[in-house]
Amino acid sequence: MARDEPTSHHTGGSISIVGLRKEFEGVTAVDGIDLDIKPGEFFTLLGPSGCGKTTTLRMLAGFEQPTDGKILLDGVDVAQTPAHKRPVNTVFQSYALFPHLDVERNVAYGLRWRKDLDKSTRASRVAKALDLVQLGGYGKRRPHQLSGGQQQRVALARALVLEPAVLLLDEPLGALDAKLRHSLRAELTGLQREIGITFVFVTHDQEEALEMSNRLVVMDGGRIMQLGTPEEVYREPHTEFVADFLGVANLLDVECEPGGGLTRSVRFGEFVLEAQAPSGHEAGPGRAVIRPECVELVEAGLTGANRLPGMIDRTVFLGSTTQVMVRLPQGGLVQSLITNAAGSCSFTIGQPVTVCLPSDALRVLAASPEHHVAYAETA
Repeated sequence: MARDEPTSHHTGGSISIVGLRKEFEGVTAVDGIDLDIKPGEFFTLLGPSGCGKTTTLRMLAGFEQPTDGKILLDGVDVAQTPAHKRPVNTVFQSYALFPHLDVERNVAYGLRWRKDLDKSTRASRVAKALDLVQLGGYGKRRPHQLSGGQQQRVALARALVLEPAVLLLDEPLGALDAKLRHSLRAELTGLQREIGITFVFVTHDQEEALEMSNRLVVMDGGRIMQLGTPEEVYREPHTEFVADFLGVANLLDVECEPGGGLTRSVRFGEFVLEAQAPSGHEAGPGRAVIRPECVELVEAGLTGANRLPGMIDRTVFLGSTTQVMVRLPQGGLVQSLITNAAGSCSFTIGQPVTVCLPSDALRVLAASPEHHVAYAETA
């Protein structure tokens, strides 16, 4: 799920954000975040619309001035430095290519103010940037002669030709169709590893964040909800928001029993389950989460630890997997994801089954008083 650790060819590109805040006419868009990004890292800001991720990126780029806080690039505070004087460049969702210029001149546009580069050096850097994005033979074409994916690569080359220490990407795949987005994810991560500079990527797409990032933050309400590798944040969400936003989550209302240790007994209706709990978690009402791919369905009537009776409510064929919704005794639904390896899913609507919730995959979260449903389906 996560990518290998970055192997940067550059010594620069570290980012430290300290107490960063941004208010727009009394509305707080970014609410005092602290963040350290390593040189050569592919780092993602993930969250729903209005969570503050794009505003944070725009402050990194210099397009917005912080209300408060510091932005340190390689140890230098650039919070008040104009955008054109920062060692960063930005790729936007709308590629903003000049229709009257060919690809080479679009890519070279950012070099036009560089008095220290002669004509041959500029041409060499443009050619190198186009080769990096696999557009070596496209220099004389106009933007309208390119596909959406090729236009996205031209925008990337235009940013990379300036050799920034940090590349900021604001949902750069958002305008593409699903299949092209998927293929370009791999190209973008491969490119980032090849050139070794720091990428800060903004998206609301959970799959993009999980597939492409070395580390990511999930944001909501202008704050960081959780920071970690894709595996850590997906498998060990700290809050109900993170669990529900990042992928699909089964959320169960439980009563946490007294006790210490990371494994705790929780009561789910009349059943007692073993679950992972954060250290210091207090006894009382709470919520537990388990991912659909961890929910196992076996023959009805089997008893044992962390097993519940259930009945198949519906099935949805998804190609490589089948989504199975199971009705529990309390009336709520729990989702299981079955791999379609050797044939079709054999479950039928109304069939009784035993639902297994492995204790190492069932995690207790803090209760959210505004939410009292027994399950969560795809967002």
